This record gives sequence, C-alpha cells and structure tokens, in this order.
Amino acid sequence: MAFKRHYIYDPERCEFVPLEYDSKKKLIHSLSFWLINSIVLACFGLALLSNVVGTPAEIALKDENKTLLHQLKKAEVSILDIEKQLNVIAKLDNEMYRSVLGLEPISEDVRMAGTGGADIYSDFDFHSQEASEILRRTASKLDKLERQVNGQMHSFDEIKNYYNSNKNRLRNIPAIKPVNGIILSGYGMRPHPVLGYRRMHEGVDFRADVGTEVYATGDGVIKFAGRRGTYGNLLEIDHGFGMVTRYAHLSGFAEGIRPGRKVERGEIIAFSGNSGLTQGPHLHYEVIVDGKPADPVTYLIADITPEEYLMFKEMHNQSSEFSISFLD
Repeated sequence: MAFKRHYIYDPERCEFVPLEYDSKKKLIHSLSFWLINSIVLACFGLALLSNVVGTPAEIALKDENKTLLHQLKKAEVSILDIEKQLNVIAKLDNEMYRSVLGLEPISEDVRMAGTGGADIYSDFDFHSQEASEILRRTASKLDKLERQVNGQMHSFDEIKNYYNSNKNRLRNIPAIKPVNGIILSGYGMRPHPVLGYRRMHEGVDFRADVGTEVYATGDGVIKFAGRRGTYGNLLEIDHGFGMVTRYAHLSGFAEGIRPGRKVERGEIIAFSGNSGLTQGPHLHYEVIVDGKPADPVTYLIADITPEEYLMFKEMHNQSSEFSISFLD
C-alpha cells in the first residue's frame, strides 16, 4: 500500500516540510490498519451469522426442542393407546362384572367426570403453536385418564365390597359353560328346528356329542332329575336366590345324582344326549330367574369352560394350601 505524503509546518524555516516516517512506524501503522479492519469485519460477520443461523447455544436449544417435540408426539400416541385399553376395561366392567353381580352399570358421563371453568392450560400458549397444541392435547388427555382411572378404581372397590358381602350368592351364580362346546343356537325367537314354526327359545343349545360330560354351572341343590316331555331327560338345579338352571336332552345322569343332593360348580352331573324333541345330539341349557327365563349368556363369566374353571379352582386351592403351610 502506498502511503500518502503528509506535511508539517516548520516555524524556523517558515515553510511546510514533508513528514518523515521510519520503517518501524510504517509497519506498525499498516498492521494496526489491517487489524482494526479485520476486527470490525469479524464482529459484523458474527452478528450477521447469529441473526441468520443462531449462536451455538441457540442451535443446540433448537435441536433439543425438536427432540422434545418428537417425544411429545410419541407420548400423545401412547396416551391414546392407554385410553383405548381403559375403555375396554370399562366395557368389561359394565357388561361382565357389574352385570353378573347385579350391580347397576356406570354411565359414560359418570366415568368421564367432566370438568369446566377457566382455561387451565393457558400457560402453554407462550410456546410455539405446534408445541402449544400438543401440550394442550396431552395435558387434557392425561387429566381425563386420571379421572377415568380414579372412577374405575372406585368401581372395582364397589365390586370387591359387594363380592365380599355376597360370596355365597356368587358361588351359586351359574357362571360357567355347562359343556366345553360352542353355542349352536341362542336365546330368543327362532324357527323351531323340528316343529318348523317360530317360537321362543328359552335357553341356548351347545354342541355336544352323546355322552359328553355336563357340569353344574354353579353351586346348588338338585331339584329334578328325570324324564319331562319334549325336554327328554332333564336335570334341574336350584341355586337359591331365585335362580334355577335346566339341562335337557340328556342321555343319562352322573352317579349319585338325585333330588335333594348338593352339587358344586364344575361337578359332573349328567351326560348329553338326544332324548326328547330334538333334531340331533346337543345340550339345551336354560337359566330361570324368579320364575322367568333369562339369557344364559349374560351369566357366563369370560366364556370360561368347565375344564378351565376346575383348573383355576385347583390352582387356587394349591395356592391357599401353600400360603397356610408357609404361615405355619
């Protein structure tokens, strides 16, 4: 770089004379010029970069926020899955547990236990729109799940207390399938397979070959065991509490089965057959409550088979014996 010549006034000579720089001063002057310009340019570049891209801390924060947003979306999906599972449990609670025990079902409005009033999620509005919407949905779902869980726990407590107070009645309820077979014909109006016209079918028909073991569906006392009209060989069990079960079209009765004998749920009481007015071998099964026919399916707990019930009963007995011996 060529230096411009500068002058200073010399009073002794009464004239302007050239200002002389030595080499060292020229070098310092040149370096200072470039250093100052470089610093200015660097500061300008950093300011521009920070405004456009962001500082390293801001970049890291943006990446962290992106990760957190992704996790929030995953959490939202998980919460929806949990909500579906809770709805299934609530449905089972109403249609199976409470129905079998004779308790009133809990309405959806009561289970949801809605809330109102001020916007309790307004604090989320300070975040970005996407984050705010996800946070609002997630917080609302979590609050709803908490209310549902509390409601379900209250229902289970009610069922448990009712069970503890009504153990005898529950042992007598016809709660298992009488045979290990599928249902061929349900409860209600239908064309009679032999007579041909529509009439009320006051029970359900289970597929069962001749000689298939038939089990008592609840504790009770044998009320009738013999031949009766179109039923053929019929067995009736009085379970108390206004409940009676009928097992029809039998080929025979188990040893020792007679009126007045006590039987337990899961005990073999008879053998299926083809007696009476039938079109083929099967078991006709009825549940009578307070003298009126009822749909037996509403009393079946989880469609449990007699073999499964006996297995669970044996496991329970073994568990109880182990607990007693352990405590002793």
